[in-house]
Amino acid sequence: MILRFGLTLAFIVAAAIASAQSANIALGSVEFDRAQPVEVTADELSVDQSSGQAIFNGNVLVVQGEVRLSAAKVTVEYAQSDGAPSGIERLVATGGVTFVTSNDAVESREAAYSVADGTVVLSGDVLLTQGANAIAGDRLVLDLNSGTGKMEGRVRTVFDPGGDN
Repeated sequence: MILRFGLTLAFIVAAAIASAQSANIALGSVEFDRAQPVEVTADELSVDQSSGQAIFNGNVLVVQGEVRLSAAKVTVEYAQSDGAPSGIERLVATGGVTFVTSNDAVESREAAYSVADGTVVLSGDVLLTQGANAIAGDRLVLDLNSGTGKMEGRVRTVFDPGGDN
């Protein structure tokens, strides 16, 4: 259920030694169900039917199964079918973004979540924590289907070699 951090940690250490500009990571559950409903709550909502967007402002929380995304503002882009919204296509979050799965937490300035693809791209001062381990970089691309990700930019890591990760 949970991908081991050990092999990833070995890769990260090797990458750091080689002064690499990116690192692959493992995260969360590999059994993410994109078909689960997406619930969005916020202080305020404005809807523009002509553009197929809903903009949530203030204390925004997006939940889909075990996955949670919080931010100051989230723009929801709806897929169109015969000129009518047919489901959520993408969410774009800005302002103090926090993305949490059952075992991981990521903080960034911005995030874009593609519901259909099951991918999240976080950018701007990205910090990923997995237990006592932490990885920081400029951009993190997460694949919720495979439970993997790739940190890009100047990657920095702190890990607990005695941990159970």
